[in-house]
Amino acid sequence: MADGSTRKSLTTTGGAGRAPNRAMLRAVGFTDTDFLKPVVGVASLFSDITPCNSHLDRLALKGREGVRAAGGVPQTFGAPTVSDGISMGHPGMRYSLVSREVIADSIETVCGAMNHDGLLAFGGCDKNMPGCVMAMARLNVPSVFVYGGSILPGVGPRGEPVDIVSIFEAVGQFQAGTIDQETLHKVECESCPGQGSCGGMYTANTMASAIEAMGLCLPYGASNPAVSAAKEREAFVAGQAVVNLIEKNVRPRDLITRKSLENAYTFVLSLGGSTNAVLHLMAIAREAGVEWTLDDFDRLGAKVPHLADLKPGGKYVMHDLYRVGGTPAVLRALLDRGFLHGDCPTVTGKTLAENLAEVRSVYDAPQTVVLPVEKPMFDHGIIVVLKGNLAPEGAVAKVAGLKQRSITGPARVFDGEEACFRAISEKRIVAGDVVVIRGEGPVGGPGMREMLSITGALMGQGLGESVGLITDGRFSGGTHGLVVGHVAPEAWVGGPIGLVKDGDSITIDADRKVLTLNADDAELARRKAAWVKPPLRVERGVLAKYARLVHSASEGAVTG
Repeated sequence: MADGSTRKSLTTTGGAGRAPNRAMLRAVGFTDTDFLKPVVGVASLFSDITPCNSHLDRLALKGREGVRAAGGVPQTFGAPTVSDGISMGHPGMRYSLVSREVIADSIETVCGAMNHDGLLAFGGCDKNMPGCVMAMARLNVPSVFVYGGSILPGVGPRGEPVDIVSIFEAVGQFQAGTIDQETLHKVECESCPGQGSCGGMYTANTMASAIEAMGLCLPYGASNPAVSAAKEREAFVAGQAVVNLIEKNVRPRDLITRKSLENAYTFVLSLGGSTNAVLHLMAIAREAGVEWTLDDFDRLGAKVPHLADLKPGGKYVMHDLYRVGGTPAVLRALLDRGFLHGDCPTVTGKTLAENLAEVRSVYDAPQTVVLPVEKPMFDHGIIVVLKGNLAPEGAVAKVAGLKQRSITGPARVFDGEEACFRAISEKRIVAGDVVVIRGEGPVGGPGMREMLSITGALMGQGLGESVGLITDGRFSGGTHGLVVGHVAPEAWVGGPIGLVKDGDSITIDADRKVLTLNADDAELARRKAAWVKPPLRVERGVLAKYARLVHSASEGAVTG
């Protein structure tokens, strides 16, 4: 057991002067011997507002058992979550990215106040993962993350597999008249058949995979299904693991390094992950004190192939990857081919290479979920950083599965998501247009809303690759199409996207990595001189705090 003199929890419980503190802890079950043990904060983001988190209470109980079995004392507390899928398409989405900061603040607040010796965190929906890891990096006490796991696929009207993106796209199909109300209802009823996070390589599975590659969760943590005995066993072992880390004094900042961040983003690229990984990995790096910029994402993107045929750019979901060996099988394949740093330490107490030593590569048996390195989905750059006079600080596009990677067309400008969705519903967007949605950035939104309702409707109407879309907001991991988000600087702070007018010619070119408003500098200077800074949309509350404190999307949209 760890030397008592090094345990943070003794600041709360040690010595005669802390008798009042101990008295209160006795009321919640502490005994004399418990005060001699390391105390572990168990952060459970359980919530019945979303299937992603509705089973985390059960997993947290297994984690508590593991902590106890290893000689520690667990203390469970809650942290909030926002359901991205349910808040999509309306003002509630403004709270999504903000919740990442609130989660990190909440966990830091409780663990900091209680002087916990370690942290075991359970998360499910998209912002849970980065929020928990940001808190781990801030606190820098021995920590393990447990992902709630992915949902199983549903069964559509024709027997086809369906998931959450299927229903967003079905809305567009209904608007286009290609399906009827009954079919729409059937897809709605089958898209989410139970507990777990959205099934494709969307943001939750993307960030869980990144965290596993970074060494902050147990092997298979990203791919064990939500509804499985494997996930419950993982939760128990994670409780044991955090006590072991306390004994060895292994901390998050020992694990979050430039090399482990490279492993994380390499894995994201190989799986065809979400553009949100750019924001979240940058935020995690910042909290850990590791230098990391958009150039690092671009550098790795230039050499890492897209291998996994996973939605939204492909046809499979995480459960299919689980069936062919899970996330470690892909990590082993990447390690064997020199894409990963195998010497990075992990929460198991072993290096990444040691964790994978007995794992079979995904290529060791016939399967179609992960393509050969020699014949990938795409040989490089499924997430591309674009720059140009529309995005001097950068913008992010995901081009997985796209046949058309460039477009030049007339701007169709909308101030806010709702105005754009009305135009799509009324079929006022046509092939060749470049849709511009602005005023949705970190400050302007506030909160940088995701646009899955927009992109799902465009895909459903058959316009996914024939229309360009740029925004200072974000896109869901379920987004597919020629779309560019995170345009920085954002419109609300005077970014060039705020100067675009209807009919202006815009070029998106993912191969040349450019985002250009085809207007001369003098014209842009005239428009800039006439621009007037708008007031914040909200004056009080958590959104107002976020808007006043937040940094640019090019820095991870962090508030610290």
